[in-house]
Amino acid sequence: MAKIRVGELDVHVQRMAAADPPAGTPPPLVVLVHGLLIDSLASYYFSLGPAFAARGMDVLMYDLRGHGRSGRPATGYRLEDFVADLDGLLDALGEERPAHVVGNSFGGAIAYGLAAARPDRVRSVVAIESEPPVASWAAKMAEGLNGEEGGLVVQEVRTWLAEDPERNARPFQLAGRILDATTLAEDIPRSRVLDDALTGIRCPVFALYGADSKLSAQAGDLAATLPHCRTVVLPGQGHSVLVERTKETAGLLLDWLGDGLHRRRTGPEAG
Repeated sequence: MAKIRVGELDVHVQRMAAADPPAGTPPPLVVLVHGLLIDSLASYYFSLGPAFAARGMDVLMYDLRGHGRSGRPATGYRLEDFVADLDGLLDALGEERPAHVVGNSFGGAIAYGLAAARPDRVRSVVAIESEPPVASWAAKMAEGLNGEEGGLVVQEVRTWLAEDPERNARPFQLAGRILDATTLAEDIPRSRVLDDALTGIRCPVFALYGADSKLSAQAGDLAATLPHCRTVVLPGQGHSVLVERTKETAGLLLDWLGDGLHRRRTGPEAG
């Protein structure tokens, strides 16, 4: 566990070293970017992180600004701020390897954003239940964070908690503190967005969706828009792919990163 100074922000970082890396060749770097409000690097520490490290990859996990053990400035929560944090973190760590950037939910928007802003820095994007940060994404984020009764994001969390009274309510309480103490809800919908053609995304992309999630409807269009994109839709699954289908997710991503990346598979696939 460590905190790295990135500009004016202290960023909480966890790393897992590659197991049995090949001699004479630096192992691939995988950066895991978590989702918004109720999430932190812990979701990867206990799920995908160990699996990637066991397959010979260096793993970097960090808490987003305002989340977990990273600093919580009162302002500065546009998408480009999160992208700059990741770019600056890699600089601060002296990382020159292009990274496979894996983003869950909002973390996927950050991965797409970094790939567009710094194509030299991103070897591939993996987006789990996420979408590229275009104009329609910004509109959804505005509704999700500022709509009636706290927005759709808050309502979804309340529903998720109500489905199982024994679920830990602490993440929801922490999310409320972030919203109360920062301008995140106002800032994110005002983010600088990518053009709908996604011309800035040139690296391979793997997009994973739950079939019961609203985001899965974009799978075909995404595969048709991006030149090197594979999409997989998991039947009978909602938004919580990483939590509820961890083993399956790890297998799909490791297979793609290890065997399918250079083949640049294209087109939607139902898994």
